Amino acid sequence: MNLKNFRLQFITHFNDSTSYVESARLALDGGCRWIQLRMKDAPVSEVRKAAMQIMPMCREVGATFIIDDHVELVKEIGADGVHVGKNDMPVNEARQLLGNGFIIGGTANTIDDVVMHYRNGASYIGCGPFRFTTTKKNLSPILGLEGYRNIVGTMKDNGIDIPIVAIGGITKDDIPAIMETGVNGIALSGTILNAPNPSETTAELVKLIAETQENL
Repeated sequence: MNLKNFRLQFITHFNDSTSYVESARLALDGGCRWIQLRMKDAPVSEVRKAAMQIMPMCREVGATFIIDDHVELVKEIGADGVHVGKNDMPVNEARQLLGNGFIIGGTANTIDDVVMHYRNGASYIGCGPFRFTTTKKNLSPILGLEGYRNIVGTMKDNGIDIPIVAIGGITKDDIPAIMETGVNGIALSGTILNAPNPSETTAELVKLIAETQENL
């Protein structure tokens, strides 16, 4: 798994002027190299259609392409991996279906979630939410900086070595402080999509994350 790609992840979304596919293209144009196609409640036929448009764009620039939830679709089309939420298929079942050649991410809100995913063979953890976000229903308890510090510290104390990406209502101004907690990456959706110039904003975020990482 390319941890350089991992540092900034874009979770696809849509608004009045931008589709899921276009949102991915804008993030890629700005230098993001990890795209997660997330289309909650959409029929699998629609997810497949979007995936078949986004995957070639990712391949062209060497970006990692992850699909949220749809394990069978990942295997069918040969995406790089899947992200499974707390109410989706368990990580160990996804691993049994996909084998070791695919990236599998799991959603965590507590250290117990992290330990469970780690033991079940996850490749990385999506940990959040950092703060309240409108892009997700049934939100888990807010973590904030202290939550990330506690989780990362407990992982180190117990020898749990798995990459963690912070997610949930994160803005550009939050990034340095979040990275200082020891997480490995930042996942964004609305901060990029709803910016006046999403590609330009993505480029600024890529630079900020790289500079923050160098200074840690």
